[in-house]
Amino acid sequence: MTDLLTFPNLVTLGLLTLLQAVLGFDNLLYISLESKRAPAKDQPKVRKLGIGIAIFLRIALLFLLVTVIDYFQTPIFGINIEGWVESHFNIHSLIVLLGGVFIMYTAMKEIWHMMKLDEHEKSERKAASTNQIIALIVVVNVVFSFDSILSAMALTDVLPVMAVAIIIGGLLMIKLAGTVSAFLQKNRLYEVLGLFILFVVGIMLLSEGGHLAHISFMGNPITPMSKATFYFIIAVLVLTDVVQSRYQKKLLAEKANTEV
Repeated sequence: MTDLLTFPNLVTLGLLTLLQAVLGFDNLLYISLESKRAPAKDQPKVRKLGIGIAIFLRIALLFLLVTVIDYFQTPIFGINIEGWVESHFNIHSLIVLLGGVFIMYTAMKEIWHMMKLDEHEKSERKAASTNQIIALIVVVNVVFSFDSILSAMALTDVLPVMAVAIIIGGLLMIKLAGTVSAFLQKNRLYEVLGLFILFVVGIMLLSEGGHLAHISFMGNPITPMSKATFYFIIAVLVLTDVVQSRYQKKLLAEKANTEV
């Protein structure tokens, strides 16, 4: 505890907490969207329990990675077809790739349900078990935690500093998840925007997993999507949505004036 209170460690703790907040944006968006599938009265509990359990699992994962990081990075198998595909998969790359596939599947499934007009289909979509939603939030939170934990390990080797940063980041996520969910509830049109951002998150995870697995197609290696590119795409999506919604309101107003 004394080591934690030294000035360099306090500075590192501040940086790690900020890093947790930045890297946790996509995770926060998923939690907010996924929790909306639960009954309204259970949604706060779903968010708090899901993130709370994930905090403990993140800390456990932190201690696990510190001791067996080399094993997670060691290739376990490869797919090599000369002239076509080369790859060397490890546990880290497989977790990230599966996480990317799951996030993309979730986003596309929700978009598909939004496009359906069948009320029976809508009621089925909302009938998800609260425990199932909590489990999904925990699993996805752990997948997203790899980035933040590995980034933390690159900044410091003091375990208490990393653990406290994870706890603070988790508490901030619990606080902000309710705010984001309330915003999406009041502005339903932004749900579509959120789902497409989530889809881009899945693509980012796939590119990162492909890079970790050293996958190359016909001699062209997969390169990870940078955070700068990710946030630029988000900015373009948000700007497009704002322009589209304002233009649509303008067209509706012109149509109303014409009918009068």
